Amino acid sequence: MNQTKYLLAYTIPLSAIIGLQLGGLWSFTTVVYAFGLIPIWEAFLTPNPDKLSEEMKESRLANWFFDGMLYFNVIIVFSILLYGIWYLTSISLPTYELVGLILSFGIVLGTNGINVAHELGHRTTIWERTLAKFLLMPAMYMHFYIEHNFGHHVNVGTSKDPATSKKNQSIFSFWLTSISGQIINSIKIQRSLLKKQKRSFFSVKNDFFYYQLFQMIYLSLIGTYFDLFGVFLALAIALVSVLLLETINYIEHYGLTRAVKGNRYARVTPMHSWNSNHTIGRLVLYELTRHSDHHHRASKKYQILESIEDSPQLPFGYTTSMLIAFVPPLWFKLMNKRIPQNS
Repeated sequence: MNQTKYLLAYTIPLSAIIGLQLGGLWSFTTVVYAFGLIPIWEAFLTPNPDKLSEEMKESRLANWFFDGMLYFNVIIVFSILLYGIWYLTSISLPTYELVGLILSFGIVLGTNGINVAHELGHRTTIWERTLAKFLLMPAMYMHFYIEHNFGHHVNVGTSKDPATSKKNQSIFSFWLTSISGQIINSIKIQRSLLKKQKRSFFSVKNDFFYYQLFQMIYLSLIGTYFDLFGVFLALAIALVSVLLLETINYIEHYGLTRAVKGNRYARVTPMHSWNSNHTIGRLVLYELTRHSDHHHRASKKYQILESIEDSPQLPFGYTTSMLIAFVPPLWFKLMNKRIPQNS
């Protein structure tokens, strides 16, 4: 596949810019594009399960384009957020247009911010992990770095993991349990990490405290330059991005559980994540939809993730699946029969 196809990942922020410039009903451009046009587009495309050769993998890993695509999102996300908040606080807009732009900016922060932070957070270099945390800051979700890397990837498919949705649990219930559970877990994980270093929870090495401080500084700067209304907008945009993330979490692991063997859970396998090989979602989300392979080896870069056909398969792409999840009875009817027998 031609590497330039990954430029589709920039169409989400581009749609937000279009909505911002044209105004009116166009303010909902990102919403319509992400949850209207992409599902229709994917319906006409056949998923491509072709495997990458070893030569192709090596070529992709050596190609700066794929990493550069990720890094550029830092500029894109913060430019759109800061300009967008300035615009919304400078001009009187009708309520519907304000809502449309908040939703659009929130989707940008979720896809090109949190999602890219997720990818960079698994990298081995300190500066890439720092970029990940920087992208999580405007979403008020920096604790995600702790819980996701030290909690979710260890506990996925178990009762210990708040980011694994249970069979017959609605998306709305999951939002509450996952968001609150991840905050609580990140505190517990931070305490455990410090204890191993023989440090107090109130140590200067407590990253969780620093994350809260950085987020407050971000909001303080927004308040200084854009007043309290700017802070409200920043928080509203952050909420949209977090709910988008948690909706993705919901469909990625719905109803999948790890068996208990003796006193321990079975090891994590590709069977504990739903795979989606639908083309547009793959490209827009930097292969996040090939989630089974990601959990099989978390350090694997997005450009060499592959579709694992033996893993549970979502019948539709991510955006279509998310829309269906908002109608719980329909989601349960569609997905419960697809949950593997051993889950």
